[in-house]
This record gives sequence, C-alpha cells and structure tokens, in this order.
Amino acid sequence: MLDLGKYNLLGVKVSAIDYESAVNQVMNGAKNHQSLIVAAQPVHGIMTAVLDKAYRYRLNRFDLVCPDGQPVRWALNLLYKTNLKDRVYGPNLTLYVCEQAAQQGANIFLYGSTPQVLEKLEFNLQQKFPNLKICGAISPPYRPLTIEEDADFIKQIQTSETDILLVGLGCPRQETWAFEHRDLLNCPILCVGAAFDFHAGNIPQAPGWMQRGGLEWAFRLWQEPKRLWKRYVFLNPLYLILLFLQFIGVLPVEKWSQ
Repeated sequence: MLDLGKYNLLGVKVSAIDYESAVNQVMNGAKNHQSLIVAAQPVHGIMTAVLDKAYRYRLNRFDLVCPDGQPVRWALNLLYKTNLKDRVYGPNLTLYVCEQAAQQGANIFLYGSTPQVLEKLEFNLQQKFPNLKICGAISPPYRPLTIEEDADFIKQIQTSETDILLVGLGCPRQETWAFEHRDLLNCPILCVGAAFDFHAGNIPQAPGWMQRGGLEWAFRLWQEPKRLWKRYVFLNPLYLILLFLQFIGVLPVEKWSQ
C-alpha cells in the first residue's frame, strides 16, 4: 500500500498513491460516513486547473487527486522520485471500489451521464459484481440546475442510504459539483469521468499497450476528433513545456497552488 502524500505538479497538488491505498481510503470513508472527495486527473484535468484559477482552487482542496494519466505519474516520478509503479486510472478505480463495495455490503449511487448509459452501466456492474448494491441513479440535465432541482437530487442521494457516490459528469463539471456539495453528503464522492461510458460499453477503451505507453489520448482523439482535437493539440504540448519549466525551477508552482 502506497500513499506518499501530495506533490505540487504545475500548481496542482497530486496524490502519490496506488490503487490499494486509494480504495482503502474510500472504503474507510464509506464505513465511517465521512465526506471525502476524490478526483482522477489525467493531463487534461491538470491543464484545466493550470488555465482556470477557480478550478485549481477547488481541486487543491480535494482529499485525493489521483494520477490518472501515465504522463502525470511520470511527472511525479521525475520531479519527486516517488517511484510510482502505476497510475490510478479512474475507470479501474471505479471497478476496484465496486468490487470492495460488493464484498463489504456498501451501497453505490450513480450520478451523471444519460439515462441510457446509466441503465447499461447498472446492468454491466451487477453482472460483474452480483452482490453489488446500487441504491439509486440520477441523470441530471446537461445545463445549470435550478435551486429546486439541485435540492431534490441531493435529497434523493441523502435518503437512499448511499455509502459511495460515483459521479460521471466530465471534467471540470464533476469536480466542481463534488466540491460544492461535499458538505451536504456524508459519503465519499468519486469523480470518475469517462468510466461511466467505458463500463456501459458506450465507448471502447484504448488497448492496454497504448494505456501503458501514455498513448490513450491518441486513441481517444482517433475516436472523437471533432470534440477532442483542441484538447490534445494544444494542451499536451503545453503540459510538456510547463513540466520542463518546473523541472528547471523557473515556474512559480508554489504561488499557483495557493
């Protein structure tokens, strides 16, 4: 089990952690009915925080910011010698948490995506983990919620005996939602991004060799070029440039993280 604390990567405090420790913290939070917010951040998430001060402020107040992308893990190893052997990939973390929830009798609630995706996701998760208890699911509209809608959704979660809340709204929407609602929910909130679509079978995942080689972005770009080209064409090179500047000590990352 590995948890080396948090390290400043381009102004974002990223947890040097492995799957075992991350899952243990989530399950302990569920057992003790503790508010705990967790985000799995690839390069896109880190760069969104670099470019958006308000988002960076929120992310730096999460309990766990897991190194979702291989380039994020590599950066922690390069800058801080953390010797992380693997990333903590949101879709895999989702499955490990569901596996433990099924074994320990913890209730899972799903928040995000479309009704169709949620239906497939529930079916697939319960096929994989027959003892998993999914106590509810909400597909919120893709627009700002009214005060009444938001209060109603929170009440549904609060009254459903939720032990762990999985949120799949996409970055940065899901992290903003988790940050704003953490004090209303006495349970771990996991922001897992594309895990809903992946495990519903809606979008295929990159082959293992591409994931291990940090090339998942290329696979996703090939799948959704219209939606993702700006993300990868601009943010990936900028990430490398800023990482180099931090490595040589000319980037004010401590000031950024405040």
